[in-house]
Amino acid sequence: MARSDDEFVEFVEASSHRLTHAAYLLTGDRHQAEDAAQTAFARTYAAWGRVRRKDAYAYARTVLVNHVIDAWRRPVREYAAEELPERPSGQDVAHAVSQREWLSAALARLTGRERTVVVLRHFFDLPEQEVADELGVSVGTVKSTNSRALAKLRVDAGPEDALIGGGGR
Repeated sequence: MARSDDEFVEFVEASSHRLTHAAYLLTGDRHQAEDAAQTAFARTYAAWGRVRRKDAYAYARTVLVNHVIDAWRRPVREYAAEELPERPSGQDVAHAVSQREWLSAALARLTGRERTVVVLRHFFDLPEQEVADELGVSVGTVKSTNSRALAKLRVDAGPEDALIGGGGR
């Protein structure tokens, strides 16, 4: 393997979980999220010579978001498989699963733009200006979209959901 390939492998190992999780928050589907993250890594690898000295993670994140948005614009065709995949047996993670389900359902009720803004702002902790630059909109649009999306999420949040500001409101 060449040195730049080693660097890319390190980059993928370091950022794979976070990028896949972000894709899951954007798509609401684990398989689509994994596919989107793989696409983002493949496209990042194709441009690795240009982006490795800059901010490779920002490049991969932008590719991911653009890929997911493109998928929303065109119909998805799924084909049934003859056999169902085996379900992984795991530990009792009922609370984590219920929170994930709640978050997925809440994010699914948002529009595509609202969901993208919330994920970029609050999962990636990007400043409003960077979100605006990535989406090609004004900072005011990011602020109003984020405010509207968080208001929708707060409606669904119970008192125990302090993660969205539902604590005691």
